[in-house]
Amino acid sequence: MRRSVAVAAAVLLILEAFGFAFVNWIMGIAVRHQQMSLAGLDPGAMAVGAWAAGVLMALFLIACAVVLVRMAQRDRSPGRFGRILLIVCAVTHGVLGAGLAAPVGWAAFVGMMVVLGFVVLALVLYAGEAPASASGPDGEPGGGAPPPPVAPAAV
Repeated sequence: MRRSVAVAAAVLLILEAFGFAFVNWIMGIAVRHQQMSLAGLDPGAMAVGAWAAGVLMALFLIACAVVLVRMAQRDRSPGRFGRILLIVCAVTHGVLGAGLAAPVGWAAFVGMMVVLGFVVLALVLYAGEAPASASGPDGEPGGGAPPPPVAPAAV
């Protein structure tokens, strides 16, 4: 179940990355063609800003998806950087979902919460074990070191 949740979350994040890039590309085109300006800003700069934001958000979401795919392949918890990246992804989805409810509608909120749920579920399902960097080649914790000696029992 852990692997399927991680793969499903990765697929959702990749689809969302393409969606973000597409929406920001359309917004940049709309700003450029309509010569819209906000407080005297150049429409070309606003279009480039929309495109850059779309690319950066898409790259962030794809990086999160790569971490989830590696989790599923190894069937291990990600390292510290991977966990931080996924936590930031979850927080971002929570904030964007709350912000999208009013201007876009409840369907966007539900979509963001579904992705949030999958990312958090993947984090929780892999939370009980040591990260991949702390386990040895055999998958044993401690880098393959022998277990500590057992104290003798009193007779």
